[in-house]
Amino acid sequence: MEKGLLIVISGPSGAGKGTIYGAVTERLPSLRKSISVTTRAPRPGEKNGVHYHFRTVEEYRAMKARGEFLETAEVYKNFYGTPAAPVFEILSHGQDVMFEIDIEGAKQIKAKYPECVSIFIMPPSFEILEQRLRGRGTESEESLSTRLGSARQELAQYDRFDYIVFNDDAALATQRVIDIISAERCKVSRNEQTIQKILNEKSEI
Repeated sequence: MEKGLLIVISGPSGAGKGTIYGAVTERLPSLRKSISVTTRAPRPGEKNGVHYHFRTVEEYRAMKARGEFLETAEVYKNFYGTPAAPVFEILSHGQDVMFEIDIEGAKQIKAKYPECVSIFIMPPSFEILEQRLRGRGTESEESLSTRLGSARQELAQYDRFDYIVFNDDAALATQRVIDIISAERCKVSRNEQTIQKILNEKSEI
């Protein structure tokens, strides 16, 4: 059985990676999602092992010390991480796993699993990215200025990724990501076992 694909979608806040991720997973229901570990408290309706694996800070640090994470991050004094073992188990069964993650997390995954397929979501212009962030209406001007500064730095890291998708239109960008996944599934290097099996079949003639 060929290994599945580990697909990473990333990009700065406001690029639309979350929207595209949701649309791709809806159109490709066979894509598996990983469940992250977090130290934050569960929100109403969240279930342990379904939405997150909820752990104490001490448990999280022990997992990190044992090298159990594909990527880790600290966000607003809470820790988040992706356990490697469940992801590799899914891949070993020939199923594809897809992540929507920030750029730092994407770089960590690429370093630990170089064969992953990394896709950078790029806004058509910085002006449009700013309009999208302002349109959310959830942040102060100071916070927005900080986020825009971070976004500009993150955009400059596009060359760390395998593919770039310009999100000028969400539907078109979604199709581009699906096309990338289809092309990756057709690579000779990802189908070597199946190819060799066909070549080694004995003829009945």
